[in-house]
Amino acid sequence: MALDAGDAAPAFTLPDDIGGEVSLADFKGTKLVLYFYPRDDTPGCTKEAIAFTEHLDAFKAADTAVLGVSKDTVAKHGKFRAKHNLGIPLASDAEATVCEDYGVWVEKNMYGRKSMGIERATFLIDREGKVARVWRKVKVPGHAEAVLDAAKALD
Repeated sequence: MALDAGDAAPAFTLPDDIGGEVSLADFKGTKLVLYFYPRDDTPGCTKEAIAFTEHLDAFKAADTAVLGVSKDTVAKHGKFRAKHNLGIPLASDAEATVCEDYGVWVEKNMYGRKSMGIERATFLIDREGKVARVWRKVKVPGHAEAVLDAAKALD
């Protein structure tokens, strides 16, 4: 299922890396950057998380929360956050159900070997819970800045 701008964002509740749960309903009335990434502590995922962290004050000023999601465990998320001093919360979608709901659980082909994995993608969700913007097959350089610009323009 591919989500597009204007679609209702699928509801979710996931465990987070600080010992609680996070759900879409927690962000009602604010904007949310929901970004999906393949794995903690890999080069691209680390750069992406650091970039969102570096712009966190600007996202807050734009009344926009940021949440990262991967299949990694909450324990691994916690180590990843601590190692890189990340300021953004990370949620664990161990069963990939939320990834499927957002259409980012896809077949990948690396060196001729096919496997299922998370497509790097970002969803900007408006204050009413609708998808305002979608970035698929994200390239990390400049991405956090582009998402921030879109969040600032959205109201």
